[in-house]
Parts: sequence; structure tokens; C-alpha cells
Amino acid sequence: MHAELIPLSFDKIMQTRAYTVVILGSGEKRFAIYTDPTTGRNLQMCLTGLEKARPLTHDLIDSIFQGLEVRILQVVINDLQDTVYFARLFLEQTIGSIRHIIEIDARPSDCITLALMNNVPVYCTREVLEKTIPVED
Repeated sequence: MHAELIPLSFDKIMQTRAYTVVILGSGEKRFAIYTDPTTGRNLQMCLTGLEKARPLTHDLIDSIFQGLEVRILQVVINDLQDTVYFARLFLEQTIGSIRHIIEIDARPSDCITLALMNNVPVYCTREVLEKTIPVED
């Protein structure tokens, strides 16, 4: 059985000294994912296109993917346990005539940053969306 995937859009990011809140939304509901301030600053730099003096971790990962001709297909937020979200990063690499799809367990905040950098879709499963606590304005 395949899980129903719900497309998500990036809504906004809010920063404090202690944490970062990333607000994602579907047509039905908006919800928050909390992450550390460093990841939040990296995401903010990605969104604003701020020039960085040196490559950050996400830039390094993206450069490695490009060098190996690996393409990010999509991100799926696939689980929520207590207040911790889990995600899968789906990658594609073609070697010769063989197309490889690789699925990697990763933090949603890292996946969202890579997805925004590469303009790829972010989804969550119906089950995750139903477990989230809605965020109001």
C-alpha cells in the first residue's frame, strides 16, 4: 500500500536565539517544524540568495550531488513521533542505461533546504498531516 502524498509549500520562517520555526502548508492546513538556529540561518540564506563567504554544509552536499550527477527528485516528510518529524530524501542517478533511485533518511529541515535550493517538491504523507498541530496566523 502506498501512502497518499500531500504537496506542501514553504510558508515562512521565524527565528529566535534558541530555535527556528519553519511553517509549511498544504491546501488544508499549516504546521510548524522546529529546528536549531544554525539550520534556520542556512535556510534563510538560501531563501534570500545571500552571498556566502564559504560554502556551507548544504552547499557542499549540493556540489557533491552535482559532481556525481545526482538529482534530487523530492522530499517526503513521512513520520511524526511526539514532536519529531522524519523525512526521506529521494535521489536519482543514471549510470549508463540504469536509473538508480536512492531513498535516504534525513532531517526535514535539511531536506527542505536542499529542496528549496533545487526547486524540487516537498510532500508529507496524509498520516503525518493528520497528526500535525495546525498553525494559525
